[in-house]
Amino acid sequence: MLYRARLLSRAGRVLRGFATKAASHNQLYVTQPIFYVNAKPHIGHFYTVVLADTIKRFGDLTGKETRLSAGTDEHGMKIQQAAMRARKEPLAFCTENSDQFRALMKAANASITDFTRTTSPEHHEKVVYLWKRLVDNGLIYKGRHAGWYAVSDEAFYTSGQVEERTSADGSPVMVAKESGQPVEWIEEENYMFRLSRFREQLLGWASGDVIYPEARRNEVLAWLRAGLEDLSVSRPSKRQRWGIRVPNDPDHTIYVWVDALANYLRQDKFFPPDTQVVGKDILRFHAVYWPAMLLAAQLPLPRRILAHAHWTMGAHKMSKSRGNVVDPFAAIDHFGADAMRYYVIRNGGIADDRDFSLDEVLVRYRKDLGGQLGNLAARCLSQNMGVDLNCFAAIGEAQSRNPDNSADAEIREALVSLPAHISRLYEMGEFGRGMVHIFDTLALANRYITQAEPWHLAKQPGSNARLQTVLFYVLEAVRLSALMLQPIMPQKSSILLDHLAVAASERSWDHVQFGKGWPSTGVDRRSLDGVAGLFPKIHSPI
Repeated sequence: MLYRARLLSRAGRVLRGFATKAASHNQLYVTQPIFYVNAKPHIGHFYTVVLADTIKRFGDLTGKETRLSAGTDEHGMKIQQAAMRARKEPLAFCTENSDQFRALMKAANASITDFTRTTSPEHHEKVVYLWKRLVDNGLIYKGRHAGWYAVSDEAFYTSGQVEERTSADGSPVMVAKESGQPVEWIEEENYMFRLSRFREQLLGWASGDVIYPEARRNEVLAWLRAGLEDLSVSRPSKRQRWGIRVPNDPDHTIYVWVDALANYLRQDKFFPPDTQVVGKDILRFHAVYWPAMLLAAQLPLPRRILAHAHWTMGAHKMSKSRGNVVDPFAAIDHFGADAMRYYVIRNGGIADDRDFSLDEVLVRYRKDLGGQLGNLAARCLSQNMGVDLNCFAAIGEAQSRNPDNSADAEIREALVSLPAHISRLYEMGEFGRGMVHIFDTLALANRYITQAEPWHLAKQPGSNARLQTVLFYVLEAVRLSALMLQPIMPQKSSILLDHLAVAASERSWDHVQFGKGWPSTGVDRRSLDGVAGLFPKIHSPI
C-alpha cells in the first residue's frame, strides 16, 4: 500500500504540467504506435516506422524542434498466451521480441528520439497517473460487464459488431466484423470508463480536419453517431495476470489499451502529439478511446491522426499460413534501407490497401532510382561533360530574372512550381503522391537533356554558356529532388548533395527554391566523380 501511494504521488509530480503545456509552432511531436510483441516484425511495421520517420524528418528540414516516439506494447492476454506457447517467462519473451523491433527501426534508419517499453517502471508511472486522473474526475466505476471479447484484438465487441462465420473445419464461429478475429462471450466484474459521456465532444473534435484521410474520418464519425457504450477498462487478474494492476485493487489488471495509449504521455515538453501515425486497424482506439480518456483527464487532444492503409500480397492479407509474409530485414539487406524506404512511401497506401511485390521493388529501384535519378546525375557530372558548378548560382539568378531561351520554358516552369506543390502534399502526409510528382519532373529533365544534347555542345567552340545553362537546368532538377527526398532517403540524398557540392548549411527546406543554394566558388571538378555508383546494379529480387 505504501509503495502504491508513493507511485501515485511520484506519477502526479512527473506529469502535472501536461494539462497546461502545448507544443509551440516550432515544435513537432510525432508518434508511431507501440508494436505488439506477440510476433516478429513484418513489412507493415516497416511502413509505419518509415512513414512516421518521414514526417519527423520533414519537420527537421523545416527548422522545427522534433520528437518521434516509438516502443513496444508488452502486456495483455495475447502476450501472456504467446509466452506460454513459447515456453518462456513473459518478460523474457517480451525482451526478445522488443529487441527485434528496435533492430528494425535501426535498420530502417528511423530517427527515433524516445523508445518506450510498457514493462518499464517509467511507463508504469504514466499508466498509474492516467488512471488516477480518471478516478479523481469520477469517470471510472466498478460494474458487471458482458460482451464478445477478441483476445487477438484485445477488445470487447457489441452484438452488432460480431457475426457468425464458418471456420476452416466447417464449424460455426463468432468473429468480429471489423477484424475477422474469433470472439468469445465473457461476463465478469470490471472497472468501467464513462466513455458514453464524451460522444458529443468527440463528434465536435472529429468533425474537423484532425483525422486523415477523409474515409477514416467518416468511419470515426459513423461510430460516434451510432452511440457509445461505457468501456471496460480492466480484466480480472485471475484471467489476465500479465499487466499493470489497478491501483489499490490487485484483483484487477488495467485494460491493455489504457496501458498502451498512456505511452504517448511521456513527451511532456511537446504534448499533445502533432501527428499520430497509426494503421487503420487500430483507429478506433486512437480516435475514440484515446481522445475520450484525454478529455476525461482534462488533457489536450492530438492535433492530427494519420491512419494509413495496409499491405497485401497477391491481393491477400499477409499471413504465415499463406506463406506470403515479407521479411523486412531481408529486403533491406538486399535493396538497401533508402531504396526500401522509397518503395514503401511511393507505393504504400494512405486511403487504400496496396499490394506488396519484390518484383515491383526491383522495378522502382532500376527505373526510378538508378535510371531517372542516378543515371541523370551521373551523365551531367561526368568529366567529359565539362560541367562548372561554380557558375550555377549566377545562372540561376539570371534565369529567374530573365530567361533567355524558350526551349527551357517547360522545365523552368516545372522546377519553379514543384517546391510549393510538394510542400502541400508533404504537409498532408501524402509523401507517396509527392514522389510521383518529383519523379515526373526528373522524367521531364531526362527528356530535356535528350533534346538539348549537351554532349554535342561540349564539343562545339563558343557553346560553353549554353552548355552550362542546359546542365544547370538538369542538375537543378536533381538538386531540388535530392533536397525534397531527404525525409524519405536520408543517406542517398546526402551523398548526392555532396556530389553536387551543396553545403550542409544549404540543405534545409528554405533552400527548396529555384536556383537557391548553389556554390559560387571553390568547386573542384574532381570532387564530382563517383556518383555513378550511387545505386549499384541489382539483377533480381531477393
